[in-house]
Amino acid sequence: MAVTVRHRLEYFAFRLAVCAIECLPVRVAARFADGLAWCVQYVLPHRLTRFHVTKENLARAFGPELTDSKAQELACGMWRHLFRTVIEMVQSPRKLQLWNYRQLTDFVGLEQTNEALLSGRRLLLLAGHFGNWEIALALFGLWGFPLGVIAREMDNPLLDHWFRRYRESRGHRQMFKKGGFDDMLVLLQRGGNLALLCDQDAGPRGLFVDFFDHPASTFKSIALLSLEYDAIVVVGCSARLKDDFTSSTWSQFEVRCEAVIDPRALTTENPVREVTQSFTSAIEQAIRRRPEQYFWVHRRWKSEPKSRRQTVPEPQRLAG
Repeated sequence: MAVTVRHRLEYFAFRLAVCAIECLPVRVAARFADGLAWCVQYVLPHRLTRFHVTKENLARAFGPELTDSKAQELACGMWRHLFRTVIEMVQSPRKLQLWNYRQLTDFVGLEQTNEALLSGRRLLLLAGHFGNWEIALALFGLWGFPLGVIAREMDNPLLDHWFRRYRESRGHRQMFKKGGFDDMLVLLQRGGNLALLCDQDAGPRGLFVDFFDHPASTFKSIALLSLEYDAIVVVGCSARLKDDFTSSTWSQFEVRCEAVIDPRALTTENPVREVTQSFTSAIEQAIRRRPEQYFWVHRRWKSEPKSRRQTVPEPQRLAG
């Protein structure tokens, strides 16, 4: 893709922001994110922040008991979390190192993860748009466990190069979601491991599984790859814990293994559905613990099963 003047200006502004963020102490960074989140939620027009999508998703997930004030609170918490995630991503090469990661992270279910890592089999490491998924990637890089990281190619090639360099500086290899499927297959054939987000809407042709008790279109490719390459599916998350500014020099995270799905242990007649439902349920379980750390502005239930699509009869259409 050709680099335009607009791309250069965007990249220049981005690098200025990165330079400023790198200098922020953790307490100032948290307060800065709080202020930005408040402005986005309560000052900017809701049509710009897609609050209608966020509110609709929250209502679908948590039902009629969700009040307007609670929806506003969760939406503001979501923006606060997203701004903190960007700040932590910029600062992590300097703040998160092999010698101090145990001071900044609490591990839950690490034994399951270790068993999968040491099994000698291929792994599919899954996460959702929840918590700070980039921190988990950085940890695997620190441990000397390189991954093929599946990401969407950005419209700005200069920004795309920066993010690629950021991920590959930890020893990973970035692959594009669009047009990179052959690279994924080659990596798996050679015994490599993949890391990808698994909670995007897969369109009308996706496999519909339950997500917060509602059918959500989900990509079948993850289950198919697991079954074809005998790859263990590990679902995890890296959630930010409550700040302790008195003793911590940076953010604290809980790195948790939500589920380990071994295709060899499946007994169902429909293994693709079982694997897909299992990792989707694991992501939901993580979100329920800290709903403010999920990307609710994404239209997860955009697609509907054919049986639920409502069609308007011809006479009514004409009458309208």
